[in-house]
Amino acid sequence: MTDFGTVSIYTVSSKAKQETCNMERKAVNPWDWSIKLGYNQAEIIDGATRQLICAGQTGVDREGNPLHPGDMRGQIGAALDNLEAVLKHAGMNLSNVVKLGVFATDVDEALKNFDLMGMRFGPHQVAPPMTLLGVTRLAIPGLLFEIEATALA
Repeated sequence: MTDFGTVSIYTVSSKAKQETCNMERKAVNPWDWSIKLGYNQAEIIDGATRQLICAGQTGVDREGNPLHPGDMRGQIGAALDNLEAVLKHAGMNLSNVVKLGVFATDVDEALKNFDLMGMRFGPHQVAPPMTLLGVTRLAIPGLLFEIEATALA
């Protein structure tokens, strides 16, 4: 395991209730090609009062150990599980996500498995603006996929 130095952790109550708000989203798509890939070019957000900035979530267990070695699909699923856990702890869910940053060590392999993104975000009827970047490697050796999010409530 890599030593990243000393980190101070600040916690809040894990009893955060699911928050509903009057946040309104309006898709901005001068072209429709991105909609077919599952995301909007931009969104106008009105009525939000809280913002959550999520660190990149990867396919790791509760102790930070990589899951699903060599399995992009497994790691995407685990990273989405972890993102949903962070959102839930903040009283939010995937419907609150307004921006995604995705990093993959193999973009083609990630795209082959992007149906997982639609399976998770689709039921919430959101298609947050997204950037997908190919990277040489991620912070912990063996990780293939990382997703960061900004959420509003």
